[in-house]
Amino acid sequence: MLIELVLVTIGIETTSFVAIFSIRFGNWTYATRLSLGNFARGVLLMIFKPIKTGDLIEDQGELGVVKEIKIFTTKLLTLTNKVVIIHNGALSNGNITNYSTEGKLRVDLTFGVCYESDIKTTKNVLMQVLTSHPKVLKEPAPTVNVSELADSSINFAVRPWSTVADFWDVYFGIIENTKEALDAAGI
Repeated sequence: MLIELVLVTIGIETTSFVAIFSIRFGNWTYATRLSLGNFARGVLLMIFKPIKTGDLIEDQGELGVVKEIKIFTTKLLTLTNKVVIIHNGALSNGNITNYSTEGKLRVDLTFGVCYESDIKTTKNVLMQVLTSHPKVLKEPAPTVNVSELADSSINFAVRPWSTVADFWDVYFGIIENTKEALDAAGI
């Protein structure tokens, strides 16, 4: 303010200096606020631990395994082996879906068969596929239900459970085994 007073006294217009200073100061305070917000949220993540290293989470449109939680950012490794760095401010402002917390996941699959197929036989074949897969959990028990009478098929909701680590083995294994079992049963 002293510099502005001196410049005005000697006749120099200071309006542009004040405007430039205000913009610079505004940018600095905004950046500082974001950094402090990320810092504070990083501290909260470390204290309350809604996620931990090794958890499979979904946040900010990204699905991946938590590799590192730092004070300002969290690093995820996606299922396609990409590294995603999420600012802790954004991470803690939204909903975090943590797939690892409970230790097991339900695999949601739908299979359609033609209307000529017998429902009870089809349910038995599908349940046999689920119970014979080594990575499908016994508890909670897998389920098979008619989910829809569609235009050209009877659709079955097939719901096995797996550990987080075995999710994709169960997902793809059940699809392949179901095709083979339905073919073998003439469905």
